[in-house]
Formats: sequence, structure tokens, C-alpha cells
Amino acid sequence: VQLQASGGGLVQAGGSLRLSCSASGRTLSRYIMGWFRQAPGKERDFVAAINQSGGNTFYADSVKSRFTISQDNAKNTVYLQMNNLKPEDTAVYYCAVDNGMVVTTTPKLYDYWGQGTLVTVSS
Repeated sequence: VQLQASGGGLVQAGGSLRLSCSASGRTLSRYIMGWFRQAPGKERDFVAAINQSGGNTFYADSVKSRFTISQDNAKNTVYLQMNNLKPEDTAVYYCAVDNGMVVTTTPKLYDYWGQGTLVTVSS
């Protein structure tokens, strides 16, 4: 699976961005999809995930009520809508595919990764 993440950029605090993750070679709706982020000098952290049917979503406490994960099956794309961004949201954001059956927040359990897109939030 080749994943392509896009949509990052520079935004002021309080602003919004929408990240996209598209895939070639596989139908994303058949997999658990996750978004993770990694700030400089820090570990890669779970942000959000959506299950195969798209009926269940999961969020890190730090982004609940601000971020929304969704999928567009017709476009084979998963999105991360990020609102009310804060400087602490600054990181490289990665999308990932999990071949498993149960949603996990553990990065090492995801099987395929995109290249990452940089989100910078200025204060």
C-alpha cells in the first residue's frame, strides 16, 4: 500500500487545516486507518483512527472536539479536519494503515505509513 499524505502548512493559532491521505493499490475502507503525529525530539503519538466501516472513530484526548477523522470511499481518501489549532499541534502528521481487526493507538502495530505532512501552528 502506498499512502500519500497532504494538506499540511503554516496556520495561526485558532485556524484550521484539513489533511488528506490517499492510497494506491488498496481500498482504504477495508482497513483501519490512523493519523499520528511526531513533534521534533518526541515520539510518534496517536491522533485519531477510524475503523473499517467508518462507523467508529477514536481520538486522543488532546484533540477531541477539535479534530475529526472521516473517509470518502469514492475518492479512496481519509481526512483529518483540524480546527482550533494550537501551537502544541505543530508536528509532522502521518497517516497509516492497520491490517488488523481492532483499532489500536500503538504506532508499531500499523503496517503501512505515508511520508508525513508538516503542520506548523504559530502563536
